[in-house]
Amino acid sequence: MTELHPALLFFLAAILAGGLRGYLRNAVMLLVPIIGAWLLYQAGEGTSHQLAFLGYSLEPLRIDRLSILFGYLFHLAAFIAVIFSLHVRDTVQHVSAMAYIGGALGAVFAGDLLTLFLFWEIMAVSSTFLIWARRSDRSYGAAMRYLVINVLSGVLLLAGALFVFGDTGSLAFGEIGLVGWGGWLIFAAFGIKCAFPFVHNWLTDAYPESTPTGTVFLSAFTTKVAVYALARGYPGTELLVWIGAAMTCFPIFYAVIENDLRRVLAYSMINQVGFMVVGIGIGTALAINGAVAHAFNDVIFKGLLFMAMGAVLHVTGRMNGSDLGGLYKKMPLTTILCIVGAASISAFPLFSGFVSKSMVMSAALEEGYGWVWLCLLFASAGVFHHAGIKIPYFAFFAHDAKIPAKEPPVNMLLAMALSATLCIAIGVYPQALYSLLPYEVDYSAYDTTHVLAQLQLLFFSALAFVWLNLRGLYPPELPSTNLDFEWVYRKVLPSGALAAGRAFSRGWSVVMGGLAKLFGEQFLGGLARSRMPDGMLFTARPIGSTVLITAVLLCLYLVMSYLY
Repeated sequence: MTELHPALLFFLAAILAGGLRGYLRNAVMLLVPIIGAWLLYQAGEGTSHQLAFLGYSLEPLRIDRLSILFGYLFHLAAFIAVIFSLHVRDTVQHVSAMAYIGGALGAVFAGDLLTLFLFWEIMAVSSTFLIWARRSDRSYGAAMRYLVINVLSGVLLLAGALFVFGDTGSLAFGEIGLVGWGGWLIFAAFGIKCAFPFVHNWLTDAYPESTPTGTVFLSAFTTKVAVYALARGYPGTELLVWIGAAMTCFPIFYAVIENDLRRVLAYSMINQVGFMVVGIGIGTALAINGAVAHAFNDVIFKGLLFMAMGAVLHVTGRMNGSDLGGLYKKMPLTTILCIVGAASISAFPLFSGFVSKSMVMSAALEEGYGWVWLCLLFASAGVFHHAGIKIPYFAFFAHDAKIPAKEPPVNMLLAMALSATLCIAIGVYPQALYSLLPYEVDYSAYDTTHVLAQLQLLFFSALAFVWLNLRGLYPPELPSTNLDFEWVYRKVLPSGALAAGRAFSRGWSVVMGGLAKLFGEQFLGGLARSRMPDGMLFTARPIGSTVLITAVLLCLYLVMSYLY
C-alpha cells in the first residue's frame, strides 16, 4: 500500500514540465498518469490520511468506492489528453495542464471541506492558463471571466465550509444536504462548477476560446469534479432533479442555432451533465450508478468530439460550421472517429452512451418522475440533432468548402482512436464499467424494449433533421452572435457595477468629509487605539476566517481588475 497522494505526482510533473523540453518532457507527462493509476490501484479502497492543522482535523486523502472510480477516470483522461497534446511545444499549456489534473485529483480525494477548497482553487487558477494560452483578445477576456466566476465559486465553498464547521464542529466532507447557510452556500459553489442554469455561461464562453488541446483537458475535469461533489454531498436532493431536467433541455435550443462547433459541444456538455444531476437528485442506487457511469462515459465521448473538432481547428484554423464542409475527403480517419463519438453521445446501441444514459431514465420512471422522463427523452432526441448529426455533418459533409486540409498529426489520431475504442468497448461490454460503480448493479441495458425504443427515437430524430433540411426549415449555419444569459454579466453587471462604484465613491467622500469635521479627534484616537497590542488590528483571528477574507478580497480584486 502506498502513502503517496495521487495529486502530488502531477504537481511534480508540472514542475518538471517547466524545466524539461522535447522528448524528455513528453515522456514525463506520459508516464505520470500510468504510474499514478498503478499507485492508486495499489492503495485501493479504504486508504485515508488524516492530520491536524492549526486546530482543524483534516483528511487530505480519502479513497472509497466513489472517489476511486473518478480517480481512475481522471488518470485515463489525463493519459489520452497528454497523447493528444504531444505535438504542442508550449510550456505554459503543459505546466498548467499537469497542475490542473493534480487539482482535480486532490479535490476528488479530499476528505474534508478545507482541503476541497484548496484544490478547488488550484483547479480554477491553473485551468485559466489553458484559456489564456491561445493568446488572443477573445481568449484573454474569456479567461478573466472564467477566473472571476470560478474564484467566486471557491469563496462560496469556503464560506459554506465555515458555516458547516460552526454548526457541526466538523469539516468532514460527507453528505451535506440543504441544511442551514452552509448547505446552501456549498450547493451554490458546486452548482457554479456544474454549470447550473444562469451560471452556465463561463463554460460556453471559455471552452471554445481555449487552444485545441486545452479544451480537451478542460472538458474532462471541472464539471466532473462538480458532479462528484454533488454525488458526495447532495444525493437524493429533489431540487437537483428539476435543475438537471432544465439543464438537459435549454442548451439544445442554443446548440441548434450556434455556428461555432466547439461552442455547440459546450452546450452539449451542459446537456449531458444535466442527466448526471438528475440521477444524483433521484438518489436511488440505480440513479447514482447511472449518473456516475454517464460521467465516466461523457469524459471519453465528449473528449473524443472535442479532439475531433480540435483536430479540425488545428488543421484548418476554422471552427464555424458556415466555413467548413467536405473535409471527409481529406480527413477520412478523423471523420470516422468523430462519427464514433457522435454515435456514443447519441446513445446508439453498442456505444457507451447507450448503457449509462438509460440507467438515469429508467430510475426516473421507477421513482415516478414521468415529466422528468419526458424531458430526458426530448433531450436525447435533441442531443442526437446537435451533437450526433450537426457536428459531423457540417464539419465533414454538407457543402464542400474547398479548404486545404490533411489528417492531423499521428498523436492526435492515436488519442482519438483510443477514445473511440473505449466508446465501443464499453458499449459492447458494459459490465466492466458496472463493476466499478458505487453500488451493486442489477441492470441490463440490452432488453428488447429499450433497444427498440431507442432505435425508434434515433430514427425519427434523423428523419426530422432530413425533412427540416430539405424544407429549408433547419436553422442555417451563419456567422452570428447569439445572446445568452452571459449578456447580463458581460454588459449589464459591469455597467451597473461601474455606476455603483462611482456613486459609492462620491458618497464615501461626502461621508468621510463629514465625519472628519464632526469626530476628527475621536476618530483618529480610535484608529490609534486599534493599532495598540489589544486593538482590533492585533486581534488573533481563526485561520478559516482569515482565508475567507483573503479569498473575498481576491475575488473583488479580480472583478475590479476585469472592470477597469
